[in-house]
Amino acid sequence: MSAIRYELIKTCAQTGARLGRVHTPHGSFDTPTFMPVGTQATVKGVSPEELKALDAKIILSNTYHLFLRPGHELVREAGGLHKFMNWDRPILTDSGGFQVFSLSERRKITEEGVTFRSHLNGDKLFLSPEVATAVQNALGSDIMMAFDECPPYPAEYDYVKQSTERTSRWAERCLKAHARPHDQGLFAIVQGGMFKDLRKMSAQDLTSLDFPGYAMGGLSVGEPKPLMYEMLEETVPYLPTGKPRYLMGVGSPDCLVEGSMRGIDMFDCVLPTRIARNGTAMTSQGRLVVKNAKYVSDFGPLDPECSCYACRHYSRAYIRHLIRADEMFGLRLTTIHNLHFLVNLMEQVREAIREDRLRDFRDEFFDKYGMAANESGF
Repeated sequence: MSAIRYELIKTCAQTGARLGRVHTPHGSFDTPTFMPVGTQATVKGVSPEELKALDAKIILSNTYHLFLRPGHELVREAGGLHKFMNWDRPILTDSGGFQVFSLSERRKITEEGVTFRSHLNGDKLFLSPEVATAVQNALGSDIMMAFDECPPYPAEYDYVKQSTERTSRWAERCLKAHARPHDQGLFAIVQGGMFKDLRKMSAQDLTSLDFPGYAMGGLSVGEPKPLMYEMLEETVPYLPTGKPRYLMGVGSPDCLVEGSMRGIDMFDCVLPTRIARNGTAMTSQGRLVVKNAKYVSDFGPLDPECSCYACRHYSRAYIRHLIRADEMFGLRLTTIHNLHFLVNLMEQVREAIREDRLRDFRDEFFDKYGMAANESGF
């Protein structure tokens, strides 16, 4: 029996969006869901206890960074990633492929794998499907990702075709190397760039291998959002209805809602924590740059509609003061708020699916958030 099981609860009559539940060895979570990113075995600025308080059910960690430090063998010695970071809920680890390929000048791709230089000290290192799988087996995540090649945008058709075919071959090698299928679910990553036929080819190749879940890779890499939505609409129909669908690297509120409407179950992104460290908050009325001078004497919360710890206890004026004074507590408060905002947004999305009104919710939310609803034509 697979370590990961997807339960379809309801399909939205308005949009076809899915309300579901993913069962893992460390608990279950409802979908669609947003996963906070804990790149180096920690979500920047917040503790596991704070993540639980804002009701995060699953987090993501990064194979590439943990491979470099502290090393997967140390994490294995600690009892796995859950014990190492004191998190007893589900964890997803990505394969490291995106990080390796983003090094561009520091890496060389062959059929065997990728040779690259560490961004930390320049050491020459190697990742292959077998190595990436072994590293994730040592980390002990509930969901692990197959090693793939993420082509850049834009890219020529012939290059993307060769890359996509290699990703399928690598996925098969990951399956063969996977040592813990009983307690770790291995997801494949659909590639194909911005080419409909290659997306279809990739999805069909990978679904024939019967992975317990499928991710959409190579999107949110600089392409216009309507093009990303078009690629989702072209690809999702080729994915199994009884398995989770994961859109990688997406975390803006509009993309979470639009992705959910197109049948995506899982999302992740560093966006909420990254912009929080720049003093930017996501609110029900749109982005708010709290360090701006206009908030110097604003004693209201970051978002009057928010119930997070930061909004319940602290004002915009106080948080602005902390950030301007280089006090880390200010950035922790904006981080907690942004993560709560996205976790709560996905709860609202799930409720809208349950009530068959996700399109109406999208239009109302976009209007309030200050975005153009329906610009993608859905």
